[in-house]
Amino acid sequence: MTAPAHDKPLFSFYGDDFTGSTDALDVLAGSGLKTVLFLQPPSAANLAAFPDCRAVGIAGDSRSQPPDWMRLRLPAIFESLRSVGAPIVQYKICSTFDSSPGTGSIGCALEIGQDVFDVDYVPIVAAAPLLRRYVLFGNLFAAEGEEVYRIDRHPAMRQHPITPMGESDLRLHLAFQTSRKLAHVDMLTLSARDAHARFANLLREQPDGILFDGMDRASLTRAAGLIWRDRNKPQAFVVGSSGFTTAMVEYWRGHGWVPDSATPARAKAADRMLVLAGSCAPATHRQVCHALRGCFSGVPIDPAQMCDASANGSYRSSLSADAVQHLAAGRSVVMYSALGPSSIREIGNRQTLAREMGKLLRQAILESGVRRVMIAGGDTASFAVGELGIDALTFLAPLAPGAPLCKAHSAAPEWRRLELVLKGGQVGPETFFEDVLRPERRIQ
Repeated sequence: MTAPAHDKPLFSFYGDDFTGSTDALDVLAGSGLKTVLFLQPPSAANLAAFPDCRAVGIAGDSRSQPPDWMRLRLPAIFESLRSVGAPIVQYKICSTFDSSPGTGSIGCALEIGQDVFDVDYVPIVAAAPLLRRYVLFGNLFAAEGEEVYRIDRHPAMRQHPITPMGESDLRLHLAFQTSRKLAHVDMLTLSARDAHARFANLLREQPDGILFDGMDRASLTRAAGLIWRDRNKPQAFVVGSSGFTTAMVEYWRGHGWVPDSATPARAKAADRMLVLAGSCAPATHRQVCHALRGCFSGVPIDPAQMCDASANGSYRSSLSADAVQHLAAGRSVVMYSALGPSSIREIGNRQTLAREMGKLLRQAILESGVRRVMIAGGDTASFAVGELGIDALTFLAPLAPGAPLCKAHSAAPEWRRLELVLKGGQVGPETFFEDVLRPERRIQ
């Protein structure tokens, strides 16, 4: 069994949205692997600025893009990751697997990755038990509150505004997105004494993609071991959630190839915080409402006015002035465009809305001088962050699984003190906004 090199990057990844990218950053850096997340494919000079990083990521937005965009952009991005040279390259997806043939096609990404990295097959590992997302006999389940639902019956994912999940069997779901041959490693195989022999037999059938079940830490670590041991190319290309990221590190650690987890850093309290919330998810709805009942002031955003090209500049300025006034008084602020699934509206171009909200966020940050900022919503974060003057992110401290506190890196001095949290719509407890503002009050 070959150990990974100690003087080269060990892991690289592309996140199909920005919140998923910081989720991977959280797992890797929190496991003791120094990690940098770039917001664009890095140049040699960019990489040289972080010489001791063992994991390198690129934050992207392919989850919101059509296949034509993916075929045009992803090959160059994957080539950039190929040049990093890490033995594991991950296409980081959300563990809810939300995607469709026309938007964020995971099948399309699988095809491109298989071709660029010239691999015989692409492992697919969607489960993330830490986030309470499970795959059993090919079917995906996810928690909402205290309940666990099949993904096509999940209160939020069945009515996602862009990619609603109507099928829980991920093999069938992917079959609408790719015609390449798919296979499956179920829990019975993962737990069998002869798992490696069974997996070898499966590989003889020459599938293009192999979906792995995953219910807990042990089953995912066994899946990571099969993927590591049976790779036959210098780099393995894997489609997976943060569950796979965690499992791969656990497998390496079990062999003494990476250090034990470092003692997590503690985030300090901020004097005030600015939140931009664009998610319609029930979890974010509860968080916004809880924050507004507490120490946060609210600035509601009308999506129609924000997207109106003839008036959005003046409307944005009025919203920013409102937020800045509250911040100047020492209050934290939530700027929000939705309050739960019932507020979902028909919007012509959600990417335009997210970018306009990013411009609002930039204006409010620069006018107020606020240093701790959070964006809630995967699609919102993916496009809003692009309006900020940031080049890369590094890990500062854990907060909730998948949503760490990050430090911004930029050539522009005004952004170098920015602390940023990118939170998926389903992530975090009801108190999360207050937890980010004052991490010392967080219940562990």
